[in-house]
Amino acid sequence: MLKRLSAILIPSLIAVAIIGYMLYSVWDNLLTAIQNAIPSYLIVAIAICIGAWFIRGWRYKYILEKLEIQVSLMLSTACIYVSQTANLIIPARLGDLVRLFILKHEVNASYSKGLSSLVIERFFDIATVAILGVVTIPFILNVPEWFSTVLMVVLLACGGFIVFLVICGKIESKNKYITMGLKLFDDVKKASLTITALLILGVVSVVIWLTDSIICWIIALMFQQQIPILIVILAIVIGNLVKAVPITPGGMGTYEAAVAITLQLGGVEPVTAVLIAIIDHLVKNLVTLVGGVISLYMFGDWAVELMKKAFSRGLDKGEII
Repeated sequence: MLKRLSAILIPSLIAVAIIGYMLYSVWDNLLTAIQNAIPSYLIVAIAICIGAWFIRGWRYKYILEKLEIQVSLMLSTACIYVSQTANLIIPARLGDLVRLFILKHEVNASYSKGLSSLVIERFFDIATVAILGVVTIPFILNVPEWFSTVLMVVLLACGGFIVFLVICGKIESKNKYITMGLKLFDDVKKASLTITALLILGVVSVVIWLTDSIICWIIALMFQQQIPILIVILAIVIGNLVKAVPITPGGMGTYEAAVAITLQLGGVEPVTAVLIAIIDHLVKNLVTLVGGVISLYMFGDWAVELMKKAFSRGLDKGEII
Protein backbone atom coordinates (compact mmCIF):
# COMPACT_ATOMS: atom_id res chain seq x y z
CA MET A 1 0.00 0.00 0.00
CA LEU A 2 2.82 2.40 0.92
CA LYS A 3 4.63 1.65 -2.35
CA ARG A 4 1.50 2.34 -4.38
CA LEU A 5 0.87 5.58 -2.51
CA SER A 6 4.44 6.78 -3.01
CA ALA A 7 4.29 5.84 -6.72
CA ILE A 8 1.47 8.38 -7.10
CA LEU A 9 2.43 10.94 -4.44
CA ILE A 10 6.09 11.47 -5.39
CA PRO A 11 5.47 12.11 -9.14
CA SER A 12 2.56 14.40 -8.21
CA LEU A 13 4.80 16.41 -5.86
CA ILE A 14 7.38 16.73 -8.65
CA ALA A 15 4.66 18.09 -10.97
CA VAL A 16 3.48 20.61 -8.36
CA ALA A 17 7.07 21.70 -7.68
CA ILE A 18 7.79 22.31 -11.37
CA ILE A 19 4.62 24.34 -11.94
CA GLY A 20 5.12 26.21 -8.66
CA TYR A 21 8.66 27.20 -9.63
CA MET A 22 7.48 28.34 -13.09
CA LEU A 23 4.81 30.57 -11.55
CA TYR A 24 7.19 31.91 -8.90
CA SER A 25 9.76 32.89 -11.55
CA VAL A 26 7.25 35.19 -13.30
CA TRP A 27 5.12 36.16 -10.29
CA ASP A 28 5.76 39.93 -10.51
CA ASN A 29 4.21 40.19 -13.99
CA LEU A 30 1.62 37.45 -13.60
CA LEU A 31 -1.39 39.55 -12.58
CA THR A 32 -0.79 42.09 -15.34
CA ALA A 33 -0.77 39.36 -18.00
CA ILE A 34 -3.95 37.79 -16.61
CA GLN A 35 -5.78 41.13 -16.46
CA ASN A 36 -5.02 41.79 -20.13
CA ALA A 37 -6.35 38.39 -21.24
CA ILE A 38 -9.42 38.07 -23.49
CA PRO A 39 -11.63 35.31 -21.96
CA SER A 40 -13.70 34.66 -25.11
CA TYR A 41 -10.73 32.88 -26.70
CA LEU A 42 -10.79 30.42 -23.81
CA ILE A 43 -14.31 29.33 -24.75
CA VAL A 44 -13.20 28.74 -28.34
CA ALA A 45 -10.22 26.70 -27.16
CA ILE A 46 -12.45 24.52 -24.95
CA ALA A 47 -14.92 23.93 -27.79
CA ILE A 48 -12.13 22.87 -30.17
CA CYS A 49 -10.64 20.64 -27.48
CA ILE A 50 -13.96 18.81 -27.05
CA GLY A 51 -14.24 18.33 -30.82
CA ALA A 52 -10.66 17.04 -30.98
CA TRP A 53 -11.52 14.19 -28.60
CA PHE A 54 -14.17 12.95 -31.02
CA ILE A 55 -11.61 13.00 -33.83
CA ARG A 56 -9.42 10.83 -31.62
CA GLY A 57 -12.45 8.65 -30.94
CA TRP A 58 -13.07 8.20 -34.68
CA ARG A 59 -9.44 7.20 -35.24
CA TYR A 60 -9.63 4.69 -32.39
CA LYS A 61 -12.90 3.32 -33.79
CA TYR A 62 -11.17 2.80 -37.15
CA ILE A 63 -8.25 1.02 -35.46
CA LEU A 64 -10.61 -1.27 -33.57
CA GLU A 65 -12.55 -2.08 -36.73
CA LYS A 66 -9.31 -3.05 -38.46
CA LEU A 67 -8.80 -5.45 -35.54
CA GLU A 68 -12.33 -6.82 -36.15
CA ILE A 69 -13.77 -5.11 -33.05
CA GLN A 70 -17.01 -3.26 -33.82
CA VAL A 71 -17.78 -0.28 -31.58
CA SER A 72 -19.72 2.97 -31.78
CA LEU A 73 -18.06 6.39 -31.95
CA MET A 74 -19.40 7.19 -28.48
CA LEU A 75 -17.85 4.03 -27.00
CA SER A 76 -14.46 4.52 -28.67
CA THR A 77 -14.34 8.16 -27.53
CA ALA A 78 -15.44 7.21 -24.01
CA CYS A 79 -12.65 4.59 -23.87
CA ILE A 80 -10.08 7.28 -24.59
CA TYR A 81 -11.65 9.71 -22.13
CA VAL A 82 -11.57 7.17 -19.28
CA SER A 83 -8.03 5.98 -19.98
CA GLN A 84 -6.65 9.51 -20.28
CA THR A 85 -8.44 10.51 -17.08
CA ALA A 86 -6.77 7.55 -15.37
CA ASN A 87 -3.42 8.76 -16.75
CA LEU A 88 -3.87 12.02 -14.83
CA ILE A 89 -3.57 10.00 -11.62
CA ILE A 90 -1.77 6.77 -12.44
CA PRO A 91 1.95 7.11 -13.30
CA ALA A 92 3.78 5.68 -16.34
CA ARG A 93 0.64 6.00 -18.54
CA LEU A 94 -0.72 2.75 -17.10
CA GLY A 95 -4.17 4.31 -17.31
CA ASP A 96 -4.22 3.31 -20.98
CA LEU A 97 -4.69 -0.31 -19.88
CA VAL A 98 -8.18 0.60 -18.64
CA ARG A 99 -9.30 0.38 -22.26
CA LEU A 100 -8.54 -3.33 -22.35
CA PHE A 101 -11.03 -3.98 -19.57
CA ILE A 102 -13.69 -1.69 -21.03
CA LEU A 103 -13.46 -3.39 -24.43
CA LYS A 104 -13.56 -6.80 -22.76
CA HIS A 105 -16.67 -5.89 -20.79
CA GLU A 106 -18.53 -4.01 -23.53
CA VAL A 107 -17.78 -6.02 -26.70
CA ASN A 108 -15.94 -9.09 -25.35
CA ALA A 109 -12.71 -8.11 -27.13
CA SER A 110 -9.60 -10.07 -26.14
CA TYR A 111 -6.96 -8.30 -24.09
CA SER A 112 -4.47 -9.07 -26.84
CA LYS A 113 -6.42 -7.14 -29.48
CA GLY A 114 -7.10 -4.33 -27.01
CA LEU A 115 -3.36 -4.03 -26.40
CA SER A 116 -2.72 -4.10 -30.15
CA SER A 117 -5.07 -1.14 -30.56
CA LEU A 118 -3.06 0.83 -27.99
CA VAL A 119 0.22 0.03 -29.75
CA ILE A 120 -1.16 1.23 -33.09
CA GLU A 121 -2.55 4.45 -31.62
CA ARG A 122 0.66 5.25 -29.74
CA PHE A 123 2.82 4.52 -32.79
CA PHE A 124 0.91 6.94 -35.01
CA ASP A 125 0.89 9.59 -32.28
CA ILE A 126 4.66 9.40 -31.72
CA ALA A 127 5.50 9.19 -35.43
CA THR A 128 3.22 12.12 -36.32
CA VAL A 129 4.56 14.32 -33.52
CA ALA A 130 8.15 13.61 -34.60
CA ILE A 131 7.41 14.30 -38.28
CA LEU A 132 5.71 17.62 -37.44
CA GLY A 133 8.74 18.55 -35.36
CA VAL A 134 11.18 17.78 -38.19
CA VAL A 135 9.05 19.83 -40.61
CA THR A 136 8.85 22.90 -38.36
CA ILE A 137 12.42 23.11 -37.02
CA PRO A 138 14.01 24.49 -40.26
CA PHE A 139 11.72 27.55 -40.08
CA ILE A 140 12.63 28.50 -36.51
CA LEU A 141 15.84 30.20 -35.36
CA ASN A 142 17.86 29.44 -32.22
CA VAL A 143 16.55 25.92 -31.81
CA PRO A 144 18.97 23.82 -29.70
CA GLU A 145 20.64 20.97 -31.55
CA TRP A 146 19.29 18.41 -29.09
CA PHE A 147 15.77 19.14 -30.39
CA SER A 148 16.76 17.78 -33.80
CA THR A 149 18.65 14.88 -32.25
CA VAL A 150 15.65 13.78 -30.18
CA LEU A 151 13.32 14.01 -33.17
CA MET A 152 15.66 11.98 -35.39
CA VAL A 153 16.07 9.31 -32.69
CA VAL A 154 12.28 9.05 -32.40
CA LEU A 155 11.87 8.77 -36.19
CA LEU A 156 14.59 6.11 -36.38
CA ALA A 157 12.86 4.18 -33.59
CA CYS A 158 9.56 4.39 -35.50
CA GLY A 159 11.30 3.14 -38.65
CA GLY A 160 12.88 0.31 -36.69
CA PHE A 161 9.48 -0.66 -35.31
CA ILE A 162 8.04 -0.86 -38.83
CA VAL A 163 10.92 -3.11 -39.92
CA PHE A 164 10.30 -5.30 -36.88
CA LEU A 165 6.61 -5.59 -37.76
CA VAL A 166 7.49 -6.67 -41.31
CA ILE A 167 9.86 -9.43 -40.21
CA CYS A 168 8.08 -10.63 -37.04
CA GLY A 169 5.63 -12.68 -39.09
CA LYS A 170 8.53 -14.89 -40.19
CA ILE A 171 9.61 -15.62 -36.61
CA GLU A 172 8.46 -18.86 -34.99
CA SER A 173 8.70 -19.84 -31.33
CA LYS A 174 7.56 -22.71 -29.05
CA ASN A 175 7.52 -20.42 -26.02
CA LYS A 176 3.86 -19.49 -25.43
CA TYR A 177 4.63 -15.99 -24.14
CA ILE A 178 6.83 -15.15 -27.14
CA THR A 179 4.12 -16.63 -29.38
CA MET A 180 1.53 -14.36 -27.71
CA GLY A 181 3.78 -11.35 -28.29
CA LEU A 182 4.31 -12.27 -31.94
CA LYS A 183 0.56 -12.64 -32.40
CA LEU A 184 0.03 -9.20 -30.89
CA PHE A 185 2.51 -7.60 -33.29
CA ASP A 186 1.06 -9.57 -36.18
CA ASP A 187 -2.33 -8.02 -35.39
CA VAL A 188 -0.68 -4.60 -35.29
CA LYS A 189 0.88 -5.20 -38.71
CA LYS A 190 -2.33 -6.44 -40.34
CA ALA A 191 -4.36 -3.55 -38.95
CA SER A 192 -1.96 -0.70 -39.70
CA LEU A 193 0.57 -1.54 -42.41
CA THR A 194 -1.75 -1.56 -45.41
CA ILE A 195 -1.63 1.40 -47.78
CA THR A 196 -5.20 2.42 -46.93
CA ALA A 197 -4.66 2.18 -43.17
CA LEU A 198 -1.36 4.09 -43.33
CA LEU A 199 -2.99 6.85 -45.36
CA ILE A 200 -6.13 7.18 -43.23
CA LEU A 201 -4.42 6.87 -39.86
CA GLY A 202 -1.58 9.14 -40.98
CA VAL A 203 -3.86 11.94 -42.21
CA VAL A 204 -6.19 11.76 -39.20
CA SER A 205 -3.20 11.76 -36.82
CA VAL A 206 -1.83 14.92 -38.47
CA VAL A 207 -5.26 16.55 -38.08
CA ILE A 208 -5.35 15.55 -34.40
CA TRP A 209 -1.97 17.06 -33.60
CA LEU A 210 -2.51 20.19 -35.66
CA THR A 211 -5.77 20.67 -33.76
CA ASP A 212 -3.85 20.23 -30.50
CA SER A 213 -1.49 22.98 -31.66
CA ILE A 214 -4.34 25.27 -32.70
CA ILE A 215 -5.78 25.05 -29.17
CA CYS A 216 -2.46 26.34 -27.79
CA TRP A 217 -2.32 29.05 -30.51
CA ILE A 218 -5.82 30.26 -29.58
CA ILE A 219 -4.81 30.44 -25.91
CA ALA A 220 -1.85 32.56 -27.03
CA LEU A 221 -4.34 34.89 -28.73
CA MET A 222 -6.17 35.11 -25.41
CA PHE A 223 -3.06 36.86 -24.07
CA GLN A 224 -2.87 38.98 -27.24
CA GLN A 225 0.19 37.16 -28.50
CA GLN A 226 0.59 36.77 -32.28
CA ILE A 227 2.86 33.72 -32.26
CA PRO A 228 3.65 32.07 -35.61
CA ILE A 229 1.80 28.76 -35.78
CA LEU A 230 5.02 26.89 -36.63
CA ILE A 231 6.53 27.91 -33.29
CA VAL A 232 3.39 26.74 -31.50
CA ILE A 233 3.48 23.40 -33.36
CA LEU A 234 7.11 22.87 -32.34
CA ALA A 235 6.26 23.75 -28.72
CA ILE A 236 3.45 21.18 -28.70
CA VAL A 237 5.75 18.61 -30.32
CA ILE A 238 8.51 19.08 -27.73
CA GLY A 239 5.98 19.22 -24.90
CA ASN A 240 4.40 15.91 -25.89
CA LEU A 241 7.73 14.16 -26.46
CA VAL A 242 8.78 15.22 -22.95
CA LYS A 243 5.34 14.23 -21.67
CA ALA A 244 5.83 10.75 -23.09
CA VAL A 245 8.59 10.18 -20.51
CA PRO A 246 6.58 8.99 -17.47
CA ILE A 247 8.09 11.28 -14.82
CA THR A 248 4.81 12.78 -13.56
CA PRO A 249 1.13 11.75 -13.93
CA GLY A 250 -0.18 13.00 -17.27
CA GLY A 251 3.10 14.80 -17.89
CA MET A 252 1.98 17.61 -15.58
CA GLY A 253 4.80 20.04 -14.94
CA THR A 254 7.20 18.57 -17.47
CA TYR A 255 4.83 19.37 -20.37
CA GLU A 256 4.33 22.96 -19.23
CA ALA A 257 8.06 23.50 -18.78
CA ALA A 258 8.89 22.13 -22.25
CA VAL A 259 6.18 24.18 -23.98
CA ALA A 260 7.12 27.38 -22.13
CA ILE A 261 10.84 27.00 -22.90
CA THR A 262 10.14 26.36 -26.60
CA LEU A 263 7.82 29.39 -26.83
CA GLN A 264 10.52 31.55 -25.22
CA LEU A 265 12.99 30.36 -27.87
CA GLY A 266 10.46 31.68 -30.39
CA GLY A 267 10.57 35.15 -28.83
CA VAL A 268 7.64 34.98 -26.39
CA GLU A 269 8.14 36.77 -23.06
CA PRO A 270 8.71 34.34 -20.15
CA VAL A 271 5.61 35.35 -18.17
CA THR A 272 3.33 34.92 -21.19
CA ALA A 273 5.01 31.68 -22.28
CA VAL A 274 4.47 30.21 -18.81
CA LEU A 275 0.81 31.24 -18.73
CA ILE A 276 0.14 29.89 -22.22
CA ALA A 277 1.77 26.56 -21.38
CA ILE A 278 -0.04 26.15 -18.06
CA ILE A 279 -3.49 27.16 -19.33
CA ASP A 280 -3.09 25.08 -22.51
CA HIS A 281 -2.46 21.94 -20.45
CA LEU A 282 -5.08 22.90 -17.87
CA VAL A 283 -7.79 23.25 -20.51
CA LYS A 284 -6.88 19.92 -22.09
CA ASN A 285 -6.74 18.15 -18.73
CA LEU A 286 -10.02 19.63 -17.47
CA VAL A 287 -11.84 18.65 -20.67
CA THR A 288 -10.31 15.19 -20.28
CA LEU A 289 -11.40 14.96 -16.64
CA VAL A 290 -14.98 16.07 -17.32
CA GLY A 291 -15.22 13.73 -20.32
CA GLY A 292 -13.81 10.88 -18.24
CA VAL A 293 -16.33 11.38 -15.45
CA ILE A 294 -19.23 11.51 -17.93
CA SER A 295 -17.91 8.38 -19.66
CA LEU A 296 -17.64 6.49 -16.36
CA TYR A 297 -21.25 7.46 -15.62
CA MET A 298 -22.21 6.19 -19.08
CA PHE A 299 -20.51 2.83 -18.49
CA GLY A 300 -21.93 2.47 -14.98
CA ASP A 301 -20.55 1.52 -11.56
CA TRP A 302 -18.86 -1.60 -12.93
CA ALA A 303 -16.24 0.55 -14.69
CA VAL A 304 -14.90 2.04 -11.45
CA GLU A 305 -14.83 -1.36 -9.76
CA LEU A 306 -13.24 -2.94 -12.81
CA MET A 307 -10.45 -0.36 -12.81
CA LYS A 308 -9.76 -0.99 -9.13
CA LYS A 309 -9.65 -4.74 -9.74
CA ALA A 310 -7.45 -4.35 -12.81
CA PHE A 311 -4.74 -2.41 -11.02
CA SER A 312 -4.90 -4.39 -7.78
CA ARG A 313 -4.93 -7.92 -9.20
CA GLY A 314 -3.60 -7.58 -12.75
CA LEU A 315 -4.66 -9.41 -15.87
CA ASP A 316 -5.83 -13.00 -16.05
CA LYS A 317 -3.13 -14.73 -18.10
CA GLY A 318 -5.69 -17.09 -19.55
CA GLU A 319 -7.53 -14.19 -21.19
CA ILE A 320 -4.54 -12.44 -22.82
CA ILE A 321 -4.73 -14.50 -25.99
